Amino acid sequence: MIEIRGVGHRFGRTRALDDVTLDIGEGEFCALLGPSGCGKTTLLRILAGFEKPETGTVTLDGRDLLAVPPHRRPVNLMFQSFALFPHLSVERNVAYGLERERLPRREVRERVEEVLATVGLTEHARRRPHQLSGGQRQRVALARAIVKRPRLLLLDEPLSALDKQVRAGMQLELKRLQHEVGITFLVVTHDQEEAMSLADRIAVMNAGRVEQTDAPVELYERPRTAFVAGFVGANNLFPERDGDGITAVRPERIRIGDGDGDGAGAGAGGRLTGTVVDVSFHGGTTHIAVRVPDLAEPVLVAVQGPSRVATGERVSLSWPPEAAVPIPVSPTEGEKP
Repeated sequence: MIEIRGVGHRFGRTRALDDVTLDIGEGEFCALLGPSGCGKTTLLRILAGFEKPETGTVTLDGRDLLAVPPHRRPVNLMFQSFALFPHLSVERNVAYGLERERLPRREVRERVEEVLATVGLTEHARRRPHQLSGGQRQRVALARAIVKRPRLLLLDEPLSALDKQVRAGMQLELKRLQHEVGITFLVVTHDQEEAMSLADRIAVMNAGRVEQTDAPVELYERPRTAFVAGFVGANNLFPERDGDGITAVRPERIRIGDGDGDGAGAGAGGRLTGTVVDVSFHGGTTHIAVRVPDLAEPVLVAVQGPSRVATGERVSLSWPPEAAVPIPVSPTEGEKP
């Protein structure tokens, strides 16, 4: 549905986007994931019409989206702050955009009632925003965004203002809503867990470029660059014995035990020996950090439940060959870990 080709943009001397190419399918839940300053919000603003790129094209159903003014695009943007009108009721907040389009009152009323039922706010229709919880205000903002039935809904860090427990519930709510209303969603987030739980596909951005676009499982299990391997979830990045690449091994794939290994170094499977420098219990899992000679960073190990390993203990580490993911390192990615 959306085709982004070679989009580049600068703010003064700062390159915000650098040759960005990305496709977004009809009815897809797509996420832009990356650290602050990577360009994801700039790309969102270009799609909404608030910025015009210096280079590249953006089309919707094959038509030039950049030539369409923001208020005429079938695109809606839900802001991080919700931006609700404090003096209007829930139903009036939701109806505002439709009233500005001068739609018949009956149609406005029917569409508002329908969308409030979808987000579970029918009983709160007459309340003001200050009478609602954070999660309920989030739903009002969503209702206002989808009531106009856009082809594409853009969400900029939509859950960042909520506490952890409410945020987890709203992640499920967002996914349910997206499937129910059938609108294409594009969410911007720096939260890996949020992106992995919500999106059908994730585009990982770094320094204005898209490093990798994949389904969450493939992105986690088969990162294609050193940045993706280090940014998406915890990972151990070992320099290869030969060549300029690195080997990535997830902490949960490493086995820990007593005994001696065959020295430092890692290949496609193998064994290391080191000293435990930290053990932290996280409820369902225990995270163990092991200092290995000749490696700059401790090796991270994740085991289910509590662990009997103690700080200062000498342990051996191993993993199966299939757990090791080889990653070539380009010159722009700097020195090896």
